[in-house]
Amino acid sequence: MWKKSLLVLSGLLLVVALWPSVGSLYELTGEDALLAQLRGVVHWWNTAVRPQPQLAPDTIPKLADVVPYGVNTFLEQEAEIAKRETSLQLASQAGFRFIRQEFVWEDIEIHGKGDFEDRRHEPFRSAWEKYDNIVDLAEVNEIEIIARLSNPPTWSRALPVETTGTLAPPDNYDDFGDFAAAVAERYNGRIRYFQLWNEPNGNGEWGNHQPVSPEQYTELLCIAYQRIKAVNPDAVVLAGALTPTVAINDGNLNDLIFLERMYAAGAGECFDVMSAQGYGLWSGALDQRLKPNVINYPHNLYLRDVMVRHGDADKPIWISEMGWNVVPEGMEARFGRVTPEQQARFAVEAYERAQAEWPWVGVINTWFLKRKDDTELDQSFYYFRLLDADFTPQPVYEALADTLPQAAEPELQPGWVYGWMGLRPYLFLPAFAILFFALLRWLTPHEPES
Repeated sequence: MWKKSLLVLSGLLLVVALWPSVGSLYELTGEDALLAQLRGVVHWWNTAVRPQPQLAPDTIPKLADVVPYGVNTFLEQEAEIAKRETSLQLASQAGFRFIRQEFVWEDIEIHGKGDFEDRRHEPFRSAWEKYDNIVDLAEVNEIEIIARLSNPPTWSRALPVETTGTLAPPDNYDDFGDFAAAVAERYNGRIRYFQLWNEPNGNGEWGNHQPVSPEQYTELLCIAYQRIKAVNPDAVVLAGALTPTVAINDGNLNDLIFLERMYAAGAGECFDVMSAQGYGLWSGALDQRLKPNVINYPHNLYLRDVMVRHGDADKPIWISEMGWNVVPEGMEARFGRVTPEQQARFAVEAYERAQAEWPWVGVINTWFLKRKDDTELDQSFYYFRLLDADFTPQPVYEALADTLPQAAEPELQPGWVYGWMGLRPYLFLPAFAILFFALLRWLTPHEPES
């Protein structure tokens, strides 16, 4: 009798371990097509019974308690003040309260160290002028700026740009620290949030002549962090967003390995907010599949796991870039491909999911508002845009504008779900083992009794 009871109990544990916490195949997989949903269920089962990331959901970081609606802008590329103004007005009308805006080092300290005059065209003018205008317009529209500091000028490197690439770090990291301090000083009391670099672990953003290096990036990060804090102790410093990649080579290093090595190099003392990228690629925002070598929207949970294990549960993650690509058929789909309707739906669901399920996530910056013109129509990345160059809105902009300004507080995910995620593998393994060996015993031929 006890054997039958054990088998029944094992079967129940197996069902409990494999039962999803959502109500539909779409909510489980983020897939619209039935066949993709069915494949996704198998994928989810595979991931749900693996060890789950440590998330410390009860530790709510202070800097996660912010309005999460942000958008990436390229206002420094708009020559006309009126277009910058219209861009920020439309961003504000859509409900965005943050912009992630690059303060381009090579566009501010152009000709040499300490030289902030722009002499590329006559009449000469202050290189700060354009950025002063961006800050003014952001304040008028009640939008906070996350100032992304990167793109060193050529004078900061001895090697020619043909060798290093345009994004390589300076030879002397103190030069970057001086620039960060200059930006913090000029906008003290007006800009509080500073992001130091972007994707230092890949995509050529650590240059072309040297391997990506968590240790070198940490040194640069710590120097600039200290210089900004010396100007304004209340400033919030964001680590550079890590590109989600499974590669391990000189040009691209897996983001989880990169972050582990950053901590080993002392980076934990040099940022207030960790940054992640939130691209969905081929699946939607609700995709529950979770595996370190799968890149989908919830990939940030693994960065959170690294942070928790290093004692940084009280620091939030802000998502620097979030979006889905509507690249036309016939063009390279290197960032995935969805329909305009899906892009719009997924973007809204991305904000709703993060607010309901991820209390450690703060600002999520949609990628991106618009480009200055339409000369990039032949490039895949252009098709993330919310607005065309002439300000024609895409369906994704309209969906966000219809949702964000009046968005209600989402219903929070019950706390037991996090515990269940962690418990699943320990329910599955013994239940599966018992049923497996019971099946083997049942299939084994038995000699007839004499």
